[in-house]
Amino acid sequence: MIPRETVDKILDSARIEDVVGDFVSLKRRGANFIACCPFHNEKTPSFYVSPAKGIFKCFGCGKSGTAVGFVMEHEGLTYVEALKFLARKYHIEVVEKEETAEEIASRQRSESLYLVSEFAGKFFRDSLMSETGRVGYAYFRTRGLEDATIEKFGLGWAPAARTALYDEARKAGYKEEFLIDTGLCYRRDDGKVADRFYDRVMFPIHSPSGRIIAFGGRTLRSDKTVAKYVNSPETEIYVKSRSLYGIWFARNEIVRRDRCILVEGYLDVISMHQLGIRNVVASSGTSLTVEQIRLIRKYSQNVTIIYDGDSAGIKAALRGINLVLKEGLNVKVVLLPDGDDPDSFSRKHTLEEVEAFLKSHEQDFIGFKSDILLDEAGDDPLKKAELINDIADTVAMIPDPVKRSVYVDTCSERFNISTRILFERIRRTREDMLLEERRQEEIRRRRETAGLEAANDVPDSHVTVSEPAVQTEPVSLEDPFLAPCEKELLGFILENGQTPLEFDRDSEYYIPDDRPDTVAEFIDNWLSQDAVEFSNTAYRKIYDLYFGLYDQGLAQTQIQSRLMNSQDPDVAAVTTDILVDKYILTVDNYRRALTSVATQLIIFVPRSLLAYQGRRLDKMTRELSLSLASSPDPDEQVQILGRMNALNKARALINNKLGRV
Repeated sequence: MIPRETVDKILDSARIEDVVGDFVSLKRRGANFIACCPFHNEKTPSFYVSPAKGIFKCFGCGKSGTAVGFVMEHEGLTYVEALKFLARKYHIEVVEKEETAEEIASRQRSESLYLVSEFAGKFFRDSLMSETGRVGYAYFRTRGLEDATIEKFGLGWAPAARTALYDEARKAGYKEEFLIDTGLCYRRDDGKVADRFYDRVMFPIHSPSGRIIAFGGRTLRSDKTVAKYVNSPETEIYVKSRSLYGIWFARNEIVRRDRCILVEGYLDVISMHQLGIRNVVASSGTSLTVEQIRLIRKYSQNVTIIYDGDSAGIKAALRGINLVLKEGLNVKVVLLPDGDDPDSFSRKHTLEEVEAFLKSHEQDFIGFKSDILLDEAGDDPLKKAELINDIADTVAMIPDPVKRSVYVDTCSERFNISTRILFERIRRTREDMLLEERRQEEIRRRRETAGLEAANDVPDSHVTVSEPAVQTEPVSLEDPFLAPCEKELLGFILENGQTPLEFDRDSEYYIPDDRPDTVAEFIDNWLSQDAVEFSNTAYRKIYDLYFGLYDQGLAQTQIQSRLMNSQDPDVAAVTTDILVDKYILTVDNYRRALTSVATQLIIFVPRSLLAYQGRRLDKMTRELSLSLASSPDPDEQVQILGRMNALNKARALINNKLGRV
């Protein structure tokens, strides 16, 4: 574990222009630097580095972050690994906290499992090129795989002898317990240890960082009593629901193309990679999981699902759509001609033909579901209604309200049905979803209270995370109506939170005091008067973290650094986005136009608070209008109209103040 003071020293030493300059050729432009983005192809530079703020921002692909975030993104490192990378660059000694005996044992055990898996991978590769592996090599060649592809993916052969791997591993000094705990071997009923994989071609499964964590083995026999595939069981280093086959080979291409192609099988991935389409991964023979989608989301927001055109492939695609949409990703579906899978289709066509087919046959989920389910519905109006409800329920899965609205319009046009009816169905579905989520959360909370789940709190003084602290995809916002105002207020806090607001004596905001409120204090006091909290979780989280650090006495720049380098990807992404100069090309002219920062703040901070207050009143008025329209009770309608009248009066007062400010 890295002590907090060492982390701060690394962050203070890392100059963004030096770090990025090691990988990208930077050119100075005013106070900033520009370059062509290293994360996507472009001819005109849209990648900016701001030394003053210590951040980078690409206005083409949207990626942004600090020096730590850049190293994580570019080198594929975890947060801790990126810190150590920068520590080496700036010759900072990292003395990690002494581990307990349990921590040392756990770390060493995991490393032993990795080493055993890597030994097995080499054993299977060598076996493929041996005399006994000729049948496996011949199989791969008949599937159209070239030697370079076989080597790249580490394909291999498990000999027919039941203890071939076990004997070699024991001879090399590997312990029996680790061979069993990786799932490579198992103990038989007679007490002897045998290989799990034998007489099969082997597909190693890699982690996102490139280490072998598991295997899949395919039999070449036609005997129906023999399982076609045997896969590694779940272990400490391999959880099937969190793993994607091919992610190690595809992740950079997924980032570059900003799209992940999702297929079903090992050979689907390998054949498409060999053809030249390398942003492809597979769910490894398991139904798509939320954890797998979140792994994809680290690299891209866009997913194209390519499944077989048969009944099983269609059902798999339908299952996957809802999961992908619910996690906030954009999804397209491509069905191949019946009888083809991505492997066979890739071997039949050229790269240009496959790319053209994918481009011309991509469908959004509405078109896909409509084409599939309308055939089943025929002329039956009830079945058609069920189809529309099914599509509306799928739209309800989308967390972004703007995207939901766009899809409602599409669905309305396609089926000639009122958007009002669709929105009402979606509203009810989302309410049901929310109730279910709350029920599950309550179950989880009760289990935690009962001690059935272990706590996972980490002291603030140490860094122990292994997940990235940078997030390039947009953060989901629950309340987009209030989001612009909340973001603007948070921007004042993050940029100028410790700047005093020195109002003139004739200002209504002037309070006789020896020490005027800072921007942060002024905003917090204003919101506290009405017990107002930000509606959007991401903004509220940063607000609370800011004031926690503010109360500790940290300087503004220290707070900015802590938040931009936060281990929480939402916090890091939103903070960095807010602190990036939106008009970086004209920033110097913009600053010269200001009379002074202090003067601008005493004008615009109160104005932004008034605008936020007015926006909240508008939201309450809209909600009351909807209630009024749906209420059949005349007395209730009168009460609603009374509340709306009061809100309108309050809004008029705010409008007057906004006009006067």
